[in-house]
Amino acid sequence: MDLNVLIVLIYFCFLIAIGWMFRTFTNNTSDYFRGGGKMLWWMVGATAFMTQFSAWTFTGAAGKAYTDGLAVAIIFVANAFGYFMNYAYFAPKFRQLRVVTVIQAIRMRFGKYNEQVFTWSGMPNSVVSAGIWLNGLAIIASGIFGFDMTWTIVLTGLVVLIMSVTGGSWAVIASDFMQMVVIMAVTVTCCIVAIIHSGGVGNILDEFPRDFVIGDNLNYVSILTIWAFFIFVKQFSITNNMLNSYRYLAAKDSKNAKKAALLACCLMTLGPVIWFIPPWFLAGQGVDLAAMHPEMGSKAADAAYLAFVELYMPAGMVGLLIAAMFAATMSSMDSGLNRNSGIFVKNFYEPVLRPEASEKELVAVSKITSTVFGVLIILFALFINSLKGLSLFDAMMFAGAMLGFPMTIPAFLGFFIKKTPDWAGWGTLLVGACVSYVVGFVIGPQHIQDFFGLEQELTNREWKDLKVAIALIGHITLTGGFFVMSQLFYKGLSEERSKDVDKFFNNLHTPLVNESAEQEVLDNKQRSMLGKLIAAAGAFVMLLVVLPNSLGDRLVFILCGAIILAVGVLLMKANTSNKKPPLNQAAETES
Repeated sequence: MDLNVLIVLIYFCFLIAIGWMFRTFTNNTSDYFRGGGKMLWWMVGATAFMTQFSAWTFTGAAGKAYTDGLAVAIIFVANAFGYFMNYAYFAPKFRQLRVVTVIQAIRMRFGKYNEQVFTWSGMPNSVVSAGIWLNGLAIIASGIFGFDMTWTIVLTGLVVLIMSVTGGSWAVIASDFMQMVVIMAVTVTCCIVAIIHSGGVGNILDEFPRDFVIGDNLNYVSILTIWAFFIFVKQFSITNNMLNSYRYLAAKDSKNAKKAALLACCLMTLGPVIWFIPPWFLAGQGVDLAAMHPEMGSKAADAAYLAFVELYMPAGMVGLLIAAMFAATMSSMDSGLNRNSGIFVKNFYEPVLRPEASEKELVAVSKITSTVFGVLIILFALFINSLKGLSLFDAMMFAGAMLGFPMTIPAFLGFFIKKTPDWAGWGTLLVGACVSYVVGFVIGPQHIQDFFGLEQELTNREWKDLKVAIALIGHITLTGGFFVMSQLFYKGLSEERSKDVDKFFNNLHTPLVNESAEQEVLDNKQRSMLGKLIAAAGAFVMLLVVLPNSLGDRLVFILCGAIILAVGVLLMKANTSNKKPPLNQAAETES
Protein backbone atom coordinates (compact mmCIF):
# COMPACT_ATOMS: atom_id res chain seq x y z
CA MET A 1 0.00 0.00 0.00
CA ASP A 2 1.20 3.53 -0.80
CA LEU A 3 2.76 5.20 2.27
CA ASN A 4 0.63 8.33 1.99
CA VAL A 5 -2.58 6.29 1.75
CA LEU A 6 -1.57 4.33 4.86
CA ILE A 7 -0.99 7.53 6.83
CA VAL A 8 -4.39 8.86 5.74
CA LEU A 9 -6.09 5.65 6.89
CA ILE A 10 -4.34 5.76 10.27
CA TYR A 11 -5.37 9.40 10.73
CA PHE A 12 -8.96 8.47 9.96
CA CYS A 13 -8.73 5.93 12.79
CA PHE A 14 -8.13 8.84 15.17
CA LEU A 15 -11.19 10.64 13.82
CA ILE A 16 -13.32 7.51 14.15
CA ALA A 17 -12.05 7.14 17.71
CA ILE A 18 -13.21 10.68 18.47
CA GLY A 19 -16.69 9.91 17.13
CA TRP A 20 -16.83 6.68 19.14
CA MET A 21 -15.59 8.26 22.37
CA PHE A 22 -18.01 11.20 22.19
CA ARG A 23 -21.04 9.19 21.03
CA THR A 24 -22.40 8.97 24.60
CA PHE A 25 -22.51 12.79 24.83
CA THR A 26 -25.46 13.00 22.42
CA ASN A 27 -28.88 12.37 23.93
CA ASN A 28 -31.08 14.98 22.24
CA THR A 29 -31.17 17.52 19.41
CA SER A 30 -29.45 20.19 21.52
CA ASP A 31 -26.51 17.81 22.01
CA TYR A 32 -26.55 16.77 18.33
CA PHE A 33 -26.54 20.30 16.91
CA ARG A 34 -24.56 22.38 19.46
CA GLY A 35 -23.10 20.06 22.08
CA GLY A 36 -25.84 20.97 24.53
CA GLY A 37 -24.21 24.40 24.98
CA LYS A 38 -21.65 22.83 27.35
CA MET A 39 -18.32 23.06 25.52
CA LEU A 40 -15.10 24.70 26.69
CA TRP A 41 -13.65 27.76 24.98
CA TRP A 42 -10.73 26.05 23.27
CA MET A 43 -13.05 23.57 21.53
CA VAL A 44 -15.46 26.34 20.46
CA GLY A 45 -12.59 28.58 19.33
CA ALA A 46 -11.16 25.76 17.24
CA THR A 47 -14.46 25.12 15.47
CA ALA A 48 -14.98 28.88 14.90
CA PHE A 49 -11.56 28.99 13.27
CA MET A 50 -12.02 25.79 11.30
CA THR A 51 -15.33 26.91 9.77
CA GLN A 52 -13.28 29.51 7.85
CA PHE A 53 -10.62 26.95 7.00
CA SER A 54 -10.82 24.09 4.54
CA ALA A 55 -8.99 22.49 1.64
CA TRP A 56 -9.96 25.66 -0.29
CA THR A 57 -7.25 27.46 1.72
CA PHE A 58 -4.69 25.13 0.13
CA THR A 59 -6.19 25.24 -3.37
CA GLY A 60 -8.08 28.40 -4.37
CA ALA A 61 -6.43 30.68 -1.80
CA ALA A 62 -2.96 29.17 -2.29
CA GLY A 63 -3.40 29.57 -6.06
CA LYS A 64 -4.24 33.24 -5.54
CA ALA A 65 -1.12 33.64 -3.37
CA TYR A 66 0.99 31.94 -6.07
CA THR A 67 -0.24 34.27 -8.82
CA ASP A 68 -0.89 37.57 -7.01
CA GLY A 69 1.28 37.55 -3.89
CA LEU A 70 0.10 39.38 -0.79
CA ALA A 71 -3.40 40.27 -2.03
CA VAL A 72 -4.95 37.00 -0.83
CA ALA A 73 -3.91 37.71 2.78
CA ILE A 74 -6.44 40.55 2.87
CA ILE A 75 -9.28 38.04 3.18
CA PHE A 76 -7.73 36.30 6.18
CA VAL A 77 -6.73 39.54 7.90
CA ALA A 78 -10.34 40.64 7.41
CA ASN A 79 -11.46 37.37 9.03
CA ALA A 80 -9.12 38.06 11.96
CA PHE A 81 -10.67 41.52 12.33
CA GLY A 82 -14.14 39.95 12.32
CA TYR A 83 -13.12 37.50 15.06
CA PHE A 84 -11.62 40.34 17.08
CA MET A 85 -15.00 42.08 16.99
CA ASN A 86 -16.52 38.75 18.10
CA TYR A 87 -14.20 38.91 21.10
CA ALA A 88 -14.80 42.60 21.79
CA TYR A 89 -18.60 42.47 21.64
CA PHE A 90 -20.54 39.87 19.67
CA ALA A 91 -19.49 36.39 20.86
CA PRO A 92 -20.98 36.65 24.39
CA LYS A 93 -24.14 38.18 22.90
CA PHE A 94 -24.49 35.26 20.49
CA ARG A 95 -24.24 32.74 23.34
CA GLN A 96 -26.75 34.72 25.36
CA LEU A 97 -29.38 34.21 22.65
CA ARG A 98 -30.04 30.86 24.40
CA VAL A 99 -31.16 28.99 21.28
CA VAL A 100 -30.35 25.64 19.66
CA THR A 101 -30.31 26.95 16.04
CA VAL A 102 -29.68 30.44 14.72
CA ILE A 103 -33.05 30.52 12.96
CA GLN A 104 -34.75 30.27 16.36
CA ALA A 105 -33.14 33.65 17.09
CA ILE A 106 -34.47 34.94 13.75
CA ARG A 107 -37.96 33.80 14.79
CA MET A 108 -37.73 35.69 18.09
CA ARG A 109 -36.53 38.85 16.36
CA PHE A 110 -38.60 38.82 13.14
CA GLY A 111 -41.45 36.32 13.63
CA LYS A 112 -42.54 32.93 12.30
CA TYR A 113 -42.86 33.94 8.64
CA ASN A 114 -39.25 35.11 8.54
CA GLU A 115 -38.33 31.87 10.29
CA GLN A 116 -39.44 29.95 7.21
CA VAL A 117 -37.99 32.47 4.73
CA PHE A 118 -34.54 32.34 6.33
CA THR A 119 -34.78 28.57 6.78
CA TRP A 120 -35.24 27.91 3.07
CA SER A 121 -33.21 30.77 1.59
CA GLY A 122 -30.08 30.05 3.65
CA MET A 123 -29.73 26.39 2.70
CA PRO A 124 -28.68 26.91 -0.95
CA ASN A 125 -25.80 29.19 0.09
CA SER A 126 -24.54 26.58 2.55
CA VAL A 127 -24.71 23.86 -0.09
CA VAL A 128 -22.84 26.03 -2.61
CA SER A 129 -20.05 26.89 -0.15
CA ALA A 130 -19.68 23.29 1.01
CA GLY A 131 -19.61 22.11 -2.61
CA ILE A 132 -16.74 24.50 -3.38
CA TRP A 133 -14.85 23.24 -0.30
CA LEU A 134 -15.38 19.61 -1.34
CA ASN A 135 -14.17 20.36 -4.86
CA GLY A 136 -11.02 21.94 -3.39
CA LEU A 137 -10.39 18.84 -1.33
CA ALA A 138 -10.86 16.60 -4.38
CA ILE A 139 -8.28 18.64 -6.31
CA ILE A 140 -5.67 17.91 -3.65
CA ALA A 141 -6.65 14.25 -3.16
CA SER A 142 -6.77 13.43 -6.87
CA GLY A 143 -3.50 15.25 -7.48
CA ILE A 144 -1.69 13.29 -4.77
CA PHE A 145 -3.12 9.83 -5.40
CA GLY A 146 -3.77 10.15 -9.12
CA PHE A 147 -7.46 9.33 -8.83
CA ASP A 148 -10.15 10.52 -11.22
CA MET A 149 -11.65 13.84 -10.00
CA THR A 150 -15.27 12.68 -10.31
CA TRP A 151 -14.73 9.53 -8.26
CA THR A 152 -12.60 11.47 -5.79
CA ILE A 153 -15.43 13.94 -5.18
CA VAL A 154 -17.98 11.16 -4.74
CA LEU A 155 -15.86 8.98 -2.44
CA THR A 156 -14.44 11.79 -0.30
CA GLY A 157 -17.89 13.34 -0.08
CA LEU A 158 -19.37 10.07 1.16
CA VAL A 159 -16.68 9.66 3.82
CA VAL A 160 -17.20 13.24 5.01
CA LEU A 161 -20.94 12.58 5.03
CA ILE A 162 -20.64 9.45 7.15
CA MET A 163 -18.35 11.14 9.68
CA SER A 164 -20.54 14.22 10.01
CA VAL A 165 -23.87 12.40 10.21
CA THR A 166 -22.96 9.73 12.74
CA GLY A 167 -20.93 11.83 15.18
CA GLY A 168 -23.10 14.83 15.91
CA SER A 169 -21.73 18.18 17.08
CA TRP A 170 -19.70 16.72 19.97
CA ALA A 171 -17.68 14.54 17.62
CA VAL A 172 -17.44 17.23 14.93
CA ILE A 173 -16.27 20.00 17.28
CA ALA A 174 -13.91 17.70 19.19
CA SER A 175 -12.38 16.60 15.88
CA ASP A 176 -12.17 20.27 14.84
CA PHE A 177 -9.80 20.89 17.73
CA MET A 178 -7.62 17.93 16.84
CA GLN A 179 -7.61 18.97 13.20
CA MET A 180 -6.64 22.51 14.13
CA VAL A 181 -3.67 21.25 16.14
CA VAL A 182 -2.49 18.90 13.38
CA ILE A 183 -2.96 21.41 10.55
CA MET A 184 -1.16 24.20 12.41
CA ALA A 185 1.71 21.81 13.23
CA VAL A 186 2.00 20.59 9.63
CA THR A 187 1.78 24.06 8.09
CA VAL A 188 4.30 25.50 10.54
CA THR A 189 6.80 22.83 9.46
CA CYS A 190 6.06 23.53 5.77
CA CYS A 191 6.65 27.24 6.42
CA ILE A 192 9.97 26.54 8.14
CA VAL A 193 11.12 24.25 5.31
CA ALA A 194 10.24 26.94 2.71
CA ILE A 195 12.22 29.57 4.64
CA ILE A 196 15.22 27.25 4.97
CA HIS A 197 15.25 26.39 1.26
CA SER A 198 14.92 30.06 0.28
CA GLY A 199 17.57 31.34 2.65
CA GLY A 200 15.17 33.67 4.42
CA VAL A 201 11.84 35.46 4.08
CA GLY A 202 13.55 38.39 2.37
CA ASN A 203 14.67 36.15 -0.47
CA ILE A 204 11.11 34.84 -0.93
CA LEU A 205 9.85 38.39 -1.37
CA ASP A 206 12.72 39.40 -3.66
CA GLU A 207 12.36 36.35 -5.92
CA PHE A 208 8.60 36.63 -6.33
CA PRO A 209 8.20 36.97 -10.13
CA ARG A 210 5.53 39.68 -10.02
CA ASP A 211 4.78 42.69 -7.84
CA PHE A 212 4.42 41.05 -4.44
CA VAL A 213 1.92 43.55 -3.04
CA ILE A 214 -0.52 43.94 -5.94
CA GLY A 215 0.34 40.98 -8.18
CA ASP A 216 -0.08 40.94 -11.97
CA ASN A 217 -2.73 41.65 -14.58
CA LEU A 218 -3.77 44.92 -12.94
CA ASN A 219 -4.01 48.32 -14.69
CA TYR A 220 -5.85 50.17 -11.91
CA VAL A 221 -4.45 49.75 -8.40
CA SER A 222 -7.46 51.66 -7.07
CA ILE A 223 -9.64 48.65 -7.94
CA LEU A 224 -7.57 46.46 -5.61
CA THR A 225 -7.95 49.08 -2.87
CA ILE A 226 -11.72 49.20 -3.31
CA TRP A 227 -11.91 45.41 -3.33
CA ALA A 228 -9.81 45.16 -0.14
CA PHE A 229 -11.94 47.71 1.73
CA PHE A 230 -15.21 46.00 0.93
CA ILE A 231 -13.77 42.56 1.67
CA PHE A 232 -13.16 43.86 5.20
CA VAL A 233 -16.76 45.06 5.36
CA LYS A 234 -18.05 41.72 4.06
CA GLN A 235 -16.00 39.55 6.42
CA PHE A 236 -16.93 41.75 9.38
CA SER A 237 -20.61 41.37 8.53
CA ILE A 238 -20.33 37.62 7.90
CA THR A 239 -18.59 36.90 11.21
CA ASN A 240 -20.80 39.20 13.30
CA ASN A 241 -24.44 38.40 12.65
CA MET A 242 -27.09 36.06 14.00
CA LEU A 243 -26.90 33.58 11.11
CA ASN A 244 -23.24 32.83 11.83
CA SER A 245 -23.60 32.96 15.61
CA TYR A 246 -23.88 29.15 15.60
CA ARG A 247 -20.13 29.02 16.22
CA TYR A 248 -20.67 30.20 19.78
CA LEU A 249 -23.96 28.50 20.66
CA ALA A 250 -21.97 25.47 21.83
CA ALA A 251 -19.96 27.42 24.44
CA LYS A 252 -20.85 26.63 28.05
CA ASP A 253 -21.32 30.31 28.97
CA SER A 254 -20.66 33.92 27.93
CA LYS A 255 -17.08 33.98 29.22
CA ASN A 256 -16.11 30.86 27.26
CA ALA A 257 -17.67 32.29 24.09
CA LYS A 258 -15.56 35.44 24.45
CA LYS A 259 -12.33 33.47 24.98
CA ALA A 260 -13.18 31.23 22.02
CA ALA A 261 -13.42 34.29 19.75
CA LEU A 262 -10.00 35.49 20.93
CA LEU A 263 -8.45 32.11 20.11
CA ALA A 264 -9.96 32.19 16.60
CA CYS A 265 -8.69 35.76 16.13
CA CYS A 266 -5.11 34.83 17.11
CA LEU A 267 -5.08 31.77 14.85
CA MET A 268 -6.48 33.70 11.88
CA THR A 269 -3.93 36.49 12.41
CA LEU A 270 -0.96 34.12 12.39
CA GLY A 271 -2.39 31.84 9.71
CA PRO A 272 -1.75 33.79 6.49
CA VAL A 273 1.95 34.23 7.24
CA ILE A 274 2.32 30.50 7.88
CA TRP A 275 0.05 29.18 5.10
CA PHE A 276 1.17 31.28 2.13
CA ILE A 277 4.95 31.37 2.48
CA PRO A 278 5.23 27.98 0.65
CA PRO A 279 3.28 29.08 -2.49
CA TRP A 280 5.07 32.46 -2.45
CA PHE A 281 8.38 30.60 -2.33
CA LEU A 282 7.30 28.22 -5.10
CA ALA A 283 6.35 31.13 -7.39
CA GLY A 284 9.92 32.41 -7.21
CA GLN A 285 11.39 29.03 -8.16
CA GLY A 286 9.93 29.05 -11.65
CA VAL A 287 8.07 25.77 -11.15
CA ASP A 288 5.77 24.95 -14.08
CA LEU A 289 2.56 23.88 -12.33
CA ALA A 290 0.78 23.20 -15.61
CA ALA A 291 3.47 20.66 -16.50
CA MET A 292 3.38 19.05 -13.05
CA HIS A 293 -0.41 18.78 -13.00
CA PRO A 294 -1.73 18.90 -16.58
CA GLU A 295 -5.04 17.46 -15.38
CA MET A 296 -5.75 20.85 -13.73
CA GLY A 297 -5.87 22.71 -17.04
CA SER A 298 -6.33 26.46 -16.58
CA LYS A 299 -6.69 25.94 -12.82
CA ALA A 300 -3.10 24.68 -12.40
CA ALA A 301 -2.33 27.48 -9.91
CA ASP A 302 -4.72 25.77 -7.46
CA ALA A 303 -2.13 22.98 -7.15
CA ALA A 304 0.60 25.33 -5.82
CA TYR A 305 0.60 24.06 -2.24
CA LEU A 306 0.42 20.44 -3.36
CA ALA A 307 3.42 20.98 -5.65
CA PHE A 308 5.45 22.46 -2.79
CA VAL A 309 4.74 19.46 -0.56
CA GLU A 310 5.61 17.05 -3.37
CA LEU A 311 8.89 18.80 -4.16
CA TYR A 312 10.23 19.88 -0.79
CA MET A 313 8.63 17.90 2.04
CA PRO A 314 9.81 14.45 3.27
CA ALA A 315 8.19 11.17 2.31
CA GLY A 316 5.09 10.66 4.42
CA MET A 317 4.30 14.34 5.00
CA VAL A 318 2.02 14.45 1.96
CA GLY A 319 -0.22 11.82 3.53
CA LEU A 320 -0.34 13.70 6.83
CA LEU A 321 -1.24 16.95 5.05
CA ILE A 322 -4.02 15.43 2.95
CA ALA A 323 -5.44 13.69 6.03
CA ALA A 324 -5.54 16.95 7.95
CA MET A 325 -7.11 18.81 5.03
CA PHE A 326 -9.65 16.03 4.55
CA ALA A 327 -10.70 16.41 8.16
CA ALA A 328 -10.70 20.22 7.89
CA THR A 329 -13.12 20.04 4.99
CA MET A 330 -15.34 17.81 7.09
CA SER A 331 -15.59 20.55 9.71
CA SER A 332 -16.30 23.22 7.09
CA MET A 333 -18.93 21.05 5.42
CA ASP A 334 -20.71 20.83 8.75
CA SER A 335 -22.35 24.15 7.85
CA GLY A 336 -23.94 22.39 4.89
CA LEU A 337 -24.79 19.20 6.79
CA ASN A 338 -25.46 19.27 10.54
CA ARG A 339 -26.24 22.99 10.65
CA ASN A 340 -28.68 22.82 7.75
CA SER A 341 -30.17 19.68 9.24
CA GLY A 342 -30.62 21.41 12.59
CA ILE A 343 -32.38 24.34 10.97
CA PHE A 344 -34.66 22.05 8.95
CA VAL A 345 -35.59 19.91 11.96
CA LYS A 346 -35.92 22.61 14.65
CA ASN A 347 -37.43 25.33 12.46
CA PHE A 348 -39.60 23.39 10.03
CA TYR A 349 -40.11 19.72 10.83
CA GLU A 350 -40.78 20.15 14.55
CA PRO A 351 -42.83 23.41 14.64
CA VAL A 352 -44.71 22.91 11.34
CA LEU A 353 -44.98 19.16 10.64
CA ARG A 354 -44.54 17.33 13.95
CA PRO A 355 -44.96 19.51 17.06
CA GLU A 356 -45.52 16.35 19.12
CA ALA A 357 -42.34 14.58 17.91
CA SER A 358 -40.09 13.02 20.55
CA GLU A 359 -36.38 13.83 20.86
CA LYS A 360 -35.55 10.32 19.61
CA GLU A 361 -37.57 10.91 16.45
CA LEU A 362 -36.02 14.35 15.92
CA VAL A 363 -32.47 12.99 16.20
CA ALA A 364 -33.32 10.24 13.66
CA VAL A 365 -34.82 12.77 11.24
CA SER A 366 -31.73 14.97 11.73
CA LYS A 367 -29.45 12.19 10.49
CA ILE A 368 -31.69 11.55 7.47
CA THR A 369 -31.77 15.21 6.45
CA SER A 370 -27.99 15.48 6.96
CA THR A 371 -27.62 12.63 4.47
CA VAL A 372 -29.83 14.42 1.93
CA PHE A 373 -27.81 17.62 2.23
CA GLY A 374 -24.62 15.59 1.88
CA VAL A 375 -25.80 14.17 -1.45
CA LEU A 376 -26.73 17.67 -2.68
CA ILE A 377 -23.26 18.95 -1.75
CA ILE A 378 -21.60 16.11 -3.68
CA LEU A 379 -23.72 16.88 -6.75
CA PHE A 380 -22.84 20.58 -6.62
CA ALA A 381 -19.12 19.79 -6.21
CA LEU A 382 -19.38 17.70 -9.38
CA PHE A 383 -21.00 20.65 -11.14
CA ILE A 384 -18.18 22.99 -10.01
CA ASN A 385 -15.66 20.47 -11.34
CA SER A 386 -17.36 20.52 -14.74
CA LEU A 387 -16.63 24.27 -15.03
CA LYS A 388 -13.03 23.75 -16.09
CA GLY A 389 -12.20 27.44 -16.43
CA LEU A 390 -13.65 28.50 -13.07
CA SER A 391 -11.17 29.58 -10.38
CA LEU A 392 -12.06 28.26 -6.92
CA PHE A 393 -10.98 31.60 -5.45
CA ASP A 394 -13.31 33.56 -7.70
CA ALA A 395 -16.14 31.06 -7.10
CA MET A 396 -15.82 31.46 -3.33
CA MET A 397 -15.68 35.26 -3.49
CA PHE A 398 -18.63 35.46 -5.87
CA ALA A 399 -20.80 33.09 -3.83
CA GLY A 400 -20.06 35.02 -0.64
CA ALA A 401 -20.86 38.42 -2.15
CA MET A 402 -23.95 37.40 -4.13
CA LEU A 403 -25.57 34.77 -1.90
CA GLY A 404 -24.19 35.00 1.62
CA PHE A 405 -23.80 38.72 2.23
CA PRO A 406 -27.45 39.86 1.62
CA MET A 407 -28.70 37.44 4.30
CA THR A 408 -26.31 38.84 6.90
CA ILE A 409 -27.69 42.38 6.63
CA PRO A 410 -30.98 41.94 8.56
CA ALA A 411 -29.25 39.39 10.81
CA PHE A 412 -26.67 42.06 11.71
CA LEU A 413 -28.72 45.27 11.75
CA GLY A 414 -31.50 43.50 13.67
CA PHE A 415 -29.11 43.36 16.62
CA PHE A 416 -29.11 47.14 16.95
CA ILE A 417 -32.32 48.42 15.36
CA LYS A 418 -35.34 47.29 17.37
CA LYS A 419 -38.31 49.19 15.95
CA THR A 420 -38.78 47.59 12.55
CA PRO A 421 -41.83 45.81 11.10
CA ASP A 422 -41.49 42.06 10.73
CA TRP A 423 -41.57 42.34 6.94
CA ALA A 424 -38.23 44.16 7.11
CA GLY A 425 -36.55 40.75 7.37
CA TRP A 426 -37.90 39.04 4.25
CA GLY A 427 -38.20 42.36 2.41
CA THR A 428 -34.47 42.98 2.81
CA LEU A 429 -33.72 39.54 1.36
CA LEU A 430 -35.94 40.33 -1.63
CA VAL A 431 -34.13 43.60 -2.29
CA GLY A 432 -30.81 41.76 -1.89
CA ALA A 433 -31.85 39.19 -4.49
CA CYS A 434 -32.63 41.97 -6.97
CA VAL A 435 -29.26 43.65 -6.34
CA SER A 436 -27.42 40.34 -6.80
CA TYR A 437 -29.27 39.68 -10.06
CA VAL A 438 -28.43 43.09 -11.51
CA VAL A 439 -24.75 42.84 -10.57
CA GLY A 440 -24.45 39.21 -11.63
CA PHE A 441 -26.34 39.26 -14.94
CA VAL A 442 -26.91 42.85 -16.08
CA ILE A 443 -23.82 44.93 -15.34
CA GLY A 444 -20.77 44.13 -17.47
CA PRO A 445 -17.21 45.47 -17.66
CA GLN A 446 -18.11 47.71 -20.60
CA HIS A 447 -20.71 49.52 -18.45
CA ILE A 448 -18.05 50.37 -15.89
CA GLN A 449 -15.53 51.45 -18.50
CA ASP A 450 -18.09 53.75 -20.16
CA PHE A 451 -19.45 55.17 -16.89
CA PHE A 452 -16.03 56.17 -15.56
CA GLY A 453 -14.51 56.92 -18.94
CA LEU A 454 -11.63 54.48 -18.48
CA GLU A 455 -9.00 54.64 -21.20
CA GLN A 456 -7.66 51.11 -20.64
CA GLU A 457 -9.86 48.04 -20.73
CA LEU A 458 -10.42 46.23 -17.48
CA THR A 459 -8.38 43.05 -17.20
CA ASN A 460 -10.05 39.77 -16.32
CA ARG A 461 -8.70 39.97 -12.76
CA GLU A 462 -9.81 43.60 -12.34
CA TRP A 463 -13.36 42.81 -13.48
CA LYS A 464 -13.66 39.83 -11.13
CA ASP A 465 -12.46 41.88 -8.17
CA LEU A 466 -14.59 44.86 -9.14
CA LYS A 467 -17.70 42.73 -9.60
CA VAL A 468 -17.41 41.50 -6.02
CA ALA A 469 -16.89 45.08 -4.81
CA ILE A 470 -19.89 46.37 -6.79
CA ALA A 471 -22.10 43.64 -5.31
CA LEU A 472 -21.01 44.56 -1.80
CA ILE A 473 -21.49 48.31 -2.42
CA GLY A 474 -24.98 47.62 -3.76
CA HIS A 475 -25.94 45.50 -0.78
CA ILE A 476 -24.56 47.96 1.77
CA THR A 477 -26.32 50.97 0.25
CA LEU A 478 -29.51 49.51 -1.23
CA THR A 479 -30.15 46.30 0.72
CA GLY A 480 -28.94 47.75 4.02
CA GLY A 481 -30.64 51.06 3.28
CA PHE A 482 -33.98 49.28 2.80
CA PHE A 483 -33.76 47.69 6.25
CA VAL A 484 -32.86 51.00 7.92
CA MET A 485 -35.67 52.86 6.10
CA SER A 486 -38.20 50.25 7.20
CA GLN A 487 -38.22 52.00 10.59
CA LEU A 488 -40.33 54.72 8.98
CA PHE A 489 -43.16 52.18 8.59
CA TYR A 490 -42.99 50.77 12.12
CA LYS A 491 -46.39 50.97 13.83
CA GLY A 492 -45.82 48.58 16.69
CA LEU A 493 -46.19 44.79 16.94
CA SER A 494 -48.81 42.46 18.35
CA GLU A 495 -48.62 41.67 22.06
CA GLU A 496 -47.22 38.19 21.37
CA ARG A 497 -44.59 39.49 18.97
CA SER A 498 -43.63 42.32 21.34
CA LYS A 499 -42.93 39.75 24.05
CA ASP A 500 -40.71 37.76 21.67
CA VAL A 501 -38.73 40.84 20.61
CA ASP A 502 -38.36 41.98 24.23
CA LYS A 503 -37.13 38.50 25.16
CA PHE A 504 -34.61 38.63 22.31
CA PHE A 505 -33.06 41.88 23.49
CA ASN A 506 -33.26 40.92 27.18
CA ASN A 507 -31.36 37.70 26.41
CA LEU A 508 -28.71 39.67 24.53
CA HIS A 509 -27.96 41.78 27.58
CA THR A 510 -28.15 39.03 30.23
CA PRO A 511 -24.81 37.24 30.81
CA LEU A 512 -24.89 33.44 30.91
CA VAL A 513 -22.92 31.77 33.71
CA ASN A 514 -22.41 28.02 34.12
CA GLU A 515 -20.28 26.94 37.07
CA SER A 516 -22.17 23.90 38.28
CA ALA A 517 -20.43 20.81 39.68
CA GLU A 518 -21.99 18.75 36.90
CA GLN A 519 -20.47 21.05 34.28
CA GLU A 520 -17.06 20.83 35.96
CA VAL A 521 -17.14 17.04 35.64
CA LEU A 522 -17.98 17.40 31.95
CA ASP A 523 -15.17 19.95 31.51
CA ASN A 524 -12.61 17.53 32.91
CA LYS A 525 -13.97 14.75 30.71
CA GLN A 526 -13.48 16.93 27.61
CA ARG A 527 -9.88 17.77 28.58
CA SER A 528 -8.96 14.21 29.46
CA MET A 529 -10.44 12.50 26.40
CA LEU A 530 -9.09 14.95 23.83
CA GLY A 531 -5.75 15.31 25.60
CA LYS A 532 -5.11 11.57 25.36
CA LEU A 533 -6.13 11.38 21.70
CA ILE A 534 -4.00 14.37 20.67
CA ALA A 535 -1.00 13.11 22.63
CA ALA A 536 -1.35 9.76 20.85
CA ALA A 537 -1.53 11.56 17.48
CA GLY A 538 1.63 13.52 18.33
CA ALA A 539 3.47 10.34 19.29
CA PHE A 540 2.38 8.72 16.00
CA VAL A 541 3.72 11.65 13.96
CA MET A 542 7.04 11.49 15.81
CA LEU A 543 7.25 7.76 15.00
CA LEU A 544 7.31 8.67 11.30
CA VAL A 545 10.96 9.53 11.93
CA VAL A 546 11.71 5.88 11.09
CA LEU A 547 10.76 6.46 7.43
CA PRO A 548 13.69 6.44 4.98
CA ASN A 549 14.41 10.16 4.85
CA SER A 550 17.47 12.34 5.35
CA LEU A 551 18.35 13.60 8.83
CA GLY A 552 16.85 17.00 8.10
CA ASP A 553 13.61 15.44 6.90
CA ARG A 554 13.44 13.26 10.00
CA LEU A 555 13.73 16.37 12.15
CA VAL A 556 10.66 17.76 10.38
CA PHE A 557 8.56 14.89 11.77
CA ILE A 558 10.05 15.31 15.24
CA LEU A 559 9.18 19.03 15.24
CA CYS A 560 5.67 18.46 13.91
CA GLY A 561 4.94 15.61 16.33
CA ALA A 562 6.38 17.50 19.30
CA ILE A 563 3.99 20.42 18.71
CA ILE A 564 0.98 18.09 18.65
CA LEU A 565 2.19 16.06 21.65
CA ALA A 566 2.76 19.21 23.72
CA VAL A 567 -0.85 20.33 23.21
CA GLY A 568 -2.15 16.92 24.31
CA VAL A 569 0.01 16.93 27.44
CA LEU A 570 -1.11 20.46 28.36
CA LEU A 571 -4.76 19.43 28.08
CA MET A 572 -4.25 16.44 30.36
CA LYS A 573 -2.42 18.58 32.90
CA ALA A 574 -5.25 21.13 32.80
CA ASN A 575 -7.63 18.57 34.31
CA THR A 576 -9.06 20.12 37.47
CA SER A 577 -10.43 16.96 39.09
CA ASN A 578 -8.16 17.33 42.08
CA LYS A 579 -8.79 21.04 42.55
CA LYS A 580 -11.33 22.74 44.80
CA PRO A 581 -14.89 21.89 43.70
CA PRO A 582 -16.72 24.79 42.00
CA LEU A 583 -19.85 26.45 43.30
CA ASN A 584 -22.98 24.55 42.41
CA GLN A 585 -24.58 27.32 40.43
CA ALA A 586 -25.81 28.01 36.93
CA ALA A 587 -26.93 31.63 36.96
CA GLU A 588 -29.03 32.90 34.04
CA THR A 589 -29.32 29.54 32.32
CA GLU A 590 -30.92 28.51 29.04
CA SER A 591 -34.49 29.11 30.12
